[in-house]
Amino acid sequence: MSNLIKKDVKYLNKDFAQFRQNLINFAKNYFPDTYQDFNESSPGMMFIEMASYVGDVLSYYTDTSFRESLLSSAQENSNILALSQLFGYKPKLNSPSKSTLDVFQLVIASGSGDGARPDMNYALSIGSDMELESEEGVKFRTITPVDFNDDPDISVYEIDASNNVARYLLKKQVEVESGDIKSLTFTFNDPKPYDKIVLPDSDVINIIDVTDSAGNNWYEVDYLAQDTIFEDIANIPFNDPELSAHRSTVPYILKLRKTPKRFVTRVRDDNRLELQFGSGLSADQDEEIIPNPKNVGSGLEYLKRTTTDAIDPSNFLYTSTYGIAPSSTTLTVRYSIGGSISDNVGVNSITKINNITYLNEVANVDLSDSKSSVAVTNPEPAIGGKAKQDLESIKQNAMAAFAAQNRAITREDYIARIYSLPSRYGSVAKAYIVGDTQINTADKLYPADTISNPFALNLYLLAYDSDKLFIEPNQALKENIRTYISQYRMLTDAINIKTAFIINLAIDFQIITRPNYNSNEVLLACIAKLKMLLSNDRMQINGPIDISGLITAVDQVDGVQSVTNFDFYNKSGGSYSNNKYDIKGATKNSILYPSLDPCIFEIKYPNNDIRGRVIKP
Repeated sequence: MSNLIKKDVKYLNKDFAQFRQNLINFAKNYFPDTYQDFNESSPGMMFIEMASYVGDVLSYYTDTSFRESLLSSAQENSNILALSQLFGYKPKLNSPSKSTLDVFQLVIASGSGDGARPDMNYALSIGSDMELESEEGVKFRTITPVDFNDDPDISVYEIDASNNVARYLLKKQVEVESGDIKSLTFTFNDPKPYDKIVLPDSDVINIIDVTDSAGNNWYEVDYLAQDTIFEDIANIPFNDPELSAHRSTVPYILKLRKTPKRFVTRVRDDNRLELQFGSGLSADQDEEIIPNPKNVGSGLEYLKRTTTDAIDPSNFLYTSTYGIAPSSTTLTVRYSIGGSISDNVGVNSITKINNITYLNEVANVDLSDSKSSVAVTNPEPAIGGKAKQDLESIKQNAMAAFAAQNRAITREDYIARIYSLPSRYGSVAKAYIVGDTQINTADKLYPADTISNPFALNLYLLAYDSDKLFIEPNQALKENIRTYISQYRMLTDAINIKTAFIINLAIDFQIITRPNYNSNEVLLACIAKLKMLLSNDRMQINGPIDISGLITAVDQVDGVQSVTNFDFYNKSGGSYSNNKYDIKGATKNSILYPSLDPCIFEIKYPNNDIRGRVIKP
């Protein structure tokens, strides 16, 4: 028996050239007498190069497959979306803008003189999803109903010739969000486990509701095994006689509801939203189809076997554990589409009512005048609208959300949770969190000194307006964030929601251009470079500005010989923020530092506030 030769085989070849050379060396070492013609045109080299080609292709696809299986290195749109949702993060297609709407109506007065009162028999009750439109043509809808019988703001509107009040003006406030409402129906015949439907629009903001032909509601959940959902119940005496006494401050009561009619949503790589339902196919109760001692028996004398049929293990798949599959019904899906930066509109822009539904009709009272008097306006700008997230943001937010594990402990957890706020509640442009401080009352000598408060955090927020400029978040957005964070924060953490200060800046710089270059073109290229480096997307709350880095970037623009002057100035008052800042005192070692109170730097009008000049050497 001949001795086997242990051949040296290398497995680290990656490209065609390495495979080819290794095969040549292998043939020379172990088959020197069998084949010696390594000429480029020889048949043997043809086979070696074909084998190298196959190895190169297989190596490429192996590397690509492994890269696409990791969220941090994935590049394909479909893989990034699938992996991020596997991590428990729902990418946002679009984010709507949100605002608070003032809704007005007129009612006649009852009584005269000091006894005059508004006749609340003419007060209206308006349903949710009132469709509105801004002057710019952006569609909005109300989130909750408006009941003018529920503690409205009352003011005198009209006085007659006898100096008696003729009519009163009633005002209520309600949250609105941008988006056009659409409705589609889907017919289901035989039940299918984990059945799916796809909405045809690529700019879906959120699902408003899903109802079947029998009038039952289907509820969206985070995962199909989640069998309970939170439900808002109107805080009225009929529902809760005790808690209804607080309806002015708590209009809705949060209840926990168990339901098998549920679905999850996923974002597909074509930017369409997919709804997936459960796997339950059986009309029997789960207890009847899941094996247990009563219907199987265990051989004990006191347990009676009630069936002689074998239990099918697949019965577990037909229970409502993951919800039920719709069958022999028609589902009506109402959803909202739209959402982008252009949805952010200014003050008093939302004034047109396109569709309104009244919930009260009184037989002995003519409400036609009250209905015709309904008017709306927004006393604060609608903000929060943002376009679809880019792939890099989806990857980073998904990894941060997975690390947070549905709880907020560290400051990074809170930031990740705020940025993953569902789009139907609005969106935040910038967020920053820092520990709270309090006055040191124990220090008698220096009572004004502060010490850290370990039980509270200060959350600083900013939003975008329609021009993607920083603006203070409105109360509706703050309330949604407060409610959302309360589900994840630790019991001992108190969150103070505040607004970061905005410091507007301007730049003056001078450059010397190289010979034979058009000075105007070089100057425009420098300004464009600064616009990109100092755009609001790159700015962060309490983030410094590296002035030397900006000078280097301008100096590297093609055609620039040197940068002779580069100065920042503070702009305040008028259309700028009123915050004044000592730029010179805050600059050290060519770095512009933020203030102790969290702030953000902004070039508000880059076309005017970035001023450059070309000088002669």
